[in-house]
Amino acid sequence: MPNIIATAEAENTGEAYTTTLQTNRHMLIADEPFDLGGQDLGPAPGDFLCMALASCMVITLRMYLTRKGWEISWIKAKVNLVKSTDNAAGNNIFYCSVSFGEKLSTEQREKLCKIAKACPLHRLLNKPSDIITLLD
Repeated sequence: MPNIIATAEAENTGEAYTTTLQTNRHMLIADEPFDLGGQDLGPAPGDFLCMALASCMVITLRMYLTRKGWEISWIKAKVNLVKSTDNAAGNNIFYCSVSFGEKLSTEQREKLCKIAKACPLHRLLNKPSDIITLLD
């Protein structure tokens, strides 16, 4: 059996695009915005993908800062996704920016940028992936 690192289930019961998501003990709602025919009751799937990457970077940075004993009051990450059809390179691009509550030295900034890029989802999204879809 492969090592499953994350799992989620989604169910749509016909209420336009509003979809209930479940992972472990957590339930969330995904939807599409009004202009795409949704009811805007939750983030769109692409937003969840950006939220996952942003949160992974912030959590990884907080773990590093805690281990090093660096006092940083807050960390913010913003992730924007640009689809491959909207740029000349032909690749999907995640634009990530990270900011901190305190002023950092150049050395600290370089190290923290390296740590942000080492978060598990950053590494995962930088590699090619296969998606296997089966119908029950």
